[in-house]
Amino acid sequence: MTDDAEDVLEAALEPHEPDAAEVEARRQVRDLATGMTHHEAEAALEGVLADAGDLESADAAVRAEAAEWQRITDLLLDHGGPYTPDTDAYVQGQLTARDHHRDRPRPPAPSPPAG
Repeated sequence: MTDDAEDVLEAALEPHEPDAAEVEARRQVRDLATGMTHHEAEAALEGVLADAGDLESADAAVRAEAAEWQRITDLLLDHGGPYTPDTDAYVQGQLTARDHHRDRPRPPAPSPPAG
């Protein structure tokens, strides 16, 4: 993996409000990764990177897919067993945060300027 690709993957993992395509891409990766070992996840990551070509010009969903494969591959490096979202602290934290965010009342829209 090139340094540029690593930089793009790191940026995709930075906290931000993901759009629907990013959320769906990550969900699909987790579904596919369930039951995979480190070597299988690493092969999937390499396939995504090869298909994507230049990650910098790829759309957000492709970058999210590659970043999620990278995160899962890193997680499995010293895990020793197959991947499962149920024991993935990152996934569980995201789900909890989303549930909390949905339950929280939205602030009122700002009033238009007087004038």
